Amino acid sequence: MTDETLPTRSDRVASEKKTRQRSVKLFLRDLVIIFLVAILVSFLIKTFVVRSFYIPSGSMENTLQINDLIIVNELEPNVMPIKRGDVVVFTDPGGWLPASTEKSNVNPIEWALSLVGLAAPDSDDHLVKRVIGLPGDHVSCCNALGQLSVNGSPLNEPYVRLDGHDQVASLDFNVVVPKGDLWVMGDNRWDSQDSSRNQNLPGKGFVPEKDVVGRAILISWPISHWSWLSNYPDVFRGVEDDKQ
Repeated sequence: MTDETLPTRSDRVASEKKTRQRSVKLFLRDLVIIFLVAILVSFLIKTFVVRSFYIPSGSMENTLQINDLIIVNELEPNVMPIKRGDVVVFTDPGGWLPASTEKSNVNPIEWALSLVGLAAPDSDDHLVKRVIGLPGDHVSCCNALGQLSVNGSPLNEPYVRLDGHDQVASLDFNVVVPKGDLWVMGDNRWDSQDSSRNQNLPGKGFVPEKDVVGRAILISWPISHWSWLSNYPDVFRGVEDDKQ
């Protein structure tokens, strides 16, 4: 016989209950930590790598439709160089967008989703176009066949929407892209406020590379529009060799 008192059934039940409570608390703590880390990682990815924008207009039809949600690679142009044919998102170079008299309110849910790149409340402050000319390129339109030329090479552009028109731009132009700038155009050529239609502004239609937020790489929503966005390298393949 010993002096030790054996635990009663109620003692064992109470001990097991405390153990379960500690396990639940540890699980909830770990869950909160994982959630916070996921939010932080998503925020960092959204800030430095990728983010979302929605398409507010038809200027890039039929490549992009109104209200499509696109994923933008923010490593371009800061880490990766911009290429001809890239679809890029950029801030207004000055006067491209109509003046807004009032700022729409962002609801808390949309604001929270924007922190991790799942919403795009500032899409109306940006533009989406396709890069046609890089710094130093000679870009002109239109030749006898209604084509656009870069460095003397006419482009056969399968992505453009012309709506029955016989040339790929609504206005003629003949420019050399300055250092640090881009010449961009919408795929819906006759309904796009792009470089060709903003030549009268102080920037003469050029977009500073520093204004580029990133390159659109994917249509993520709606699911029926899901696709990777090509920069059509074959269209521009002969341009570099002919550069003047």
